[in-house]
Amino acid sequence: MSGRALASRAAFATTLVAALGVAFVVAPRVLAGLGPGSGFAGQGALVRDFRSAFVAYWGAGDPDLSPRMEGLVDYWVRYHVAKAAIAALLLVVCAALGAALWKAFLRADGPGAWRRAALASAGGGVSLLALFSLAVVMANIQGAIAPFSSLLSLLPVGETHGELATTLDQVRAGLSHGPGTATGTGAGSRTSPVLDLMISDFARYHAVMAVISGVVAAALVGFSTLLWRRFAGTPSSAPRTRRVWAAFAALSTLTALAVIVVAAANTGTATNPAPALLGFFNGGM
Repeated sequence: MSGRALASRAAFATTLVAALGVAFVVAPRVLAGLGPGSGFAGQGALVRDFRSAFVAYWGAGDPDLSPRMEGLVDYWVRYHVAKAAIAALLLVVCAALGAALWKAFLRADGPGAWRRAALASAGGGVSLLALFSLAVVMANIQGAIAPFSSLLSLLPVGETHGELATTLDQVRAGLSHGPGTATGTGAGSRTSPVLDLMISDFARYHAVMAVISGVVAAALVGFSTLLWRRFAGTPSSAPRTRRVWAAFAALSTLTALAVIVVAAANTGTATNPAPALLGFFNGGM
């Protein structure tokens, strides 16, 4: 590929990446609002509506989602599906652009160290953006499959006044009691059906990420193995190629290890979700 052709493709891909970045920020809220129910003017409106719906849902004591809460959950599913789709497109574009840049870097011979440095810098930046896009895809798939627990992250758990503060205190009290040690049978009890649903959904939320992480980790391990083989099979007479293979193999290996840690942590939380959920309501997560 000539330098002019590469520059043209890189410019197109860069424009596409920028457009997808803008779409990732703007489009999900718009697309989510196209489904049943109404959209929201912004994040603040969504938070206000959810906190009010959460207080009412907890107070009712019925584990079945109210129509209002169900509408919020459905909106949140659509929101995460849109974000996951856009992030997946961004991942594909970054992977293609990164591959083109690194191939050009390996083929850049003769004088022109600045050009090789520019290609390596651009390739490295695009590769990191691809990894970020992968993480975003994983997180949004998780949010789409377990939207209620994902919505909980919008609650201002540090609230100290009003109905929400009272509700949060009751949730904490229920989570603080182990089975059979609750002091009552009301909404604040550990035996609350709503609290049981919250705990089971929180377990599902983390189980989903454990599965996603396991799949991604397996793919990364396989990819790392392939890259290390490419590195080992490259003759020492091509040091630049060997360095590129080694760098990507090491990055893939380290990423796989990090994802394995994520999978293990989420598996542990999924098997014993109540303490982690209490930690969230105490201001963690």
